[in-house]
Amino acid sequence: MSEPVLVVKDLRVSYGAIQALRGVSLEVPERQVVALIGANGAGKTTTLRAASLMLRPSSGSIRFLGEEITRLRSHEIVARGMAHAPEGRGIFLNLTVRENLELGAFLRRDAAGIEQDMEKMFGLFPILKERVDQVCGTLSGGEQQMLAVARALMSRPKLLLLDEPSLGLAPQVVERIFQVLREISAAGVALLLVEQNAHKALQIAHRAYVLETGEVVMQGTGKELLASPEVRKAYLGE
Repeated sequence: MSEPVLVVKDLRVSYGAIQALRGVSLEVPERQVVALIGANGAGKTTTLRAASLMLRPSSGSIRFLGEEITRLRSHEIVARGMAHAPEGRGIFLNLTVRENLELGAFLRRDAAGIEQDMEKMFGLFPILKERVDQVCGTLSGGEQQMLAVARALMSRPKLLLLDEPSLGLAPQVVERIFQVLREISAAGVALLLVEQNAHKALQIAHRAYVLETGEVVMQGTGKELLASPEVRKAYLGE
């Protein structure tokens, strides 16, 4: 068995006197979708931001592709194969769809490969092809979210961190995005997913972790957590 793509051990993060993460440990195996679920303020976004080194953990270990990365800078881990599509999308609203996709590939030098990958993104999200020369501030929320995922994939990541990809989107757009996440995973990209729609997240997750006040309180396969009475009551509204 090869080492998981991402291994987080005993991660602690503080915002001043407030301890946001209290020893979070999780693993993301190759080609798998791992979901983080929990209430608002549980530490899900902080976990993603710490894993991608957008935030400095106060202690703990982050191993990515077998290498300890805790001391690296965030741009150095993009070059190693980790991409992060943050909550709120983080795309450049004054640039076109094409320019945003090109920025996703800014560390790459293979022009032909970049062009091929752009066509792949248009295959995953046909609406982006129709909007390719449109300024992103004029896109709908769903189109912006599709672009955020596509832009992250342009770096050819081995691991994609996704924060709230379905937030505020129409049901049919959410369906499309989750369908694409399945396809991405099947194509060999590991996914660490934070998602308010716990039901949807657990349906596609191979494994999942439940966070409460900065701690992992439950973990298991997506199916196990979907069937758990505690999870159904707390997070699935049953």
